[in-house]
Amino acid sequence: MAVLSAVLYFLTHHPFWAFVLLCGLGLGLGWLWGRRRGRGWWGGISIAFLLLAQANLFAGRYLNAWFLNAAGTEGSAVVVGAKRTDAKLNNSTVYAYAAVLRTADGRDVQVAFDTLSAAIHPIRNAILIPPQGERFTAKYVPGFERNIVILSDRSDYGIRRTLIEDRAAVDQAAAQLAVSPANPTFRAEYREALRAFLAKHYGSDDPVVKEFERKSAELERESR
Repeated sequence: MAVLSAVLYFLTHHPFWAFVLLCGLGLGLGWLWGRRRGRGWWGGISIAFLLLAQANLFAGRYLNAWFLNAAGTEGSAVVVGAKRTDAKLNNSTVYAYAAVLRTADGRDVQVAFDTLSAAIHPIRNAILIPPQGERFTAKYVPGFERNIVILSDRSDYGIRRTLIEDRAAVDQAAAQLAVSPANPTFRAEYREALRAFLAKHYGSDDPVVKEFERKSAELERESR
């Protein structure tokens, strides 16, 4: 597993060299197979490795995140530094991050990643880097601890983000009810929005959850 983690680390953290290597490997293998099996093999293998090299540029970090989440050991880490780079992603600055991983056996390991290479799970169409100085949950493969995946939904910063997103439906229903407090449809929609929110965040000690629990209980008493 450590070897596979190291390979994925190279593919995601050094995409340019990985592209060159994969293309060169495809040409080499294609030439060798072409000599033994005929010219058709040369083109097929070379094209396959070219497509693989291109796919790695866009999906390599997602594969890395999936692998580390499935096979990794849980630890925690803290981002200790962030530096602007000259690279851009969708007109946004790419940052290089330095972090310290605390392994399950208590060792500290220095790790590095950037906006483009960061492995984050669950996989979303968003790059959710933890705030600097805040501890987050991560996974790694023992033997190659430099390669980590950030578990955003199990870290405080990700939980806060999810809570903010989920409360939007409750806030909208509350605003709708405030316009017409006597409207039974608006009241039912508000009650249902509270139930859905509380079902998803059951057991949380967050003040927002506690406040919504109080409001839900009030609605239930009023409806009796």
